Amino acid sequence: MKVDEKILVVPREDMFTHGYIDGFLPVTDFLKYEDMIREKGQFQWRSAMEENADYKQIIPYLIFKYNEMYFLMQRRADASEQRLQNKCTMGIGGHLREEDMAEQSIVQWAQREFHEEINYADKLTITPLGIINDDSDLVGKVHIGFVYLLEGVSPTISIKSELKNGALMPLADIVTKSDKLESWSKMVLPYLQNLATILPKSPTHAATR
Repeated sequence: MKVDEKILVVPREDMFTHGYIDGFLPVTDFLKYEDMIREKGQFQWRSAMEENADYKQIIPYLIFKYNEMYFLMQRRADASEQRLQNKCTMGIGGHLREEDMAEQSIVQWAQREFHEEINYADKLTITPLGIINDDSDLVGKVHIGFVYLLEGVSPTISIKSELKNGALMPLADIVTKSDKLESWSKMVLPYLQNLATILPKSPTHAATR
């Protein structure tokens, strides 16, 4: 039986103060969103939020890259989010709990979430990419993703319990599996294919563990 928990949510009407997002929106400066989340964020029971579209659950969505290879994962058949079970994903992500809020930025929350989900012990360079919102299905209506690119210096990476398997592969191979991808990964994939030419130059946040 799944244990309930309080997770970070923002009322829908406050989430889109800076404009409605439909799909993937490149955003390299998350500061205005961090300020809004700190001001408007609430902790509500996850069970009460899973079908309540009046709130958006805040999800760091972390894409790992090493040497032009990306870490593609498959969720377990018994993953905690039933609507994503067995789906393939490029994003490592999860809900933010009250203890996560001890940190002061989404970058720090993202780093914590990454190490909760994945075994990786080397240096990471973390770059904000953008925000994903998809109100076209039941999962998307209640979640919003803050997407980061995590570039590693080592291919030594492996999954933890919420995932079934994972492997580094080039984007061209991931494209061939697009029919198996969850919707968020499908939305960010075209951006990643053009990342070398369209990514705005901005400071990155280096993190080590």
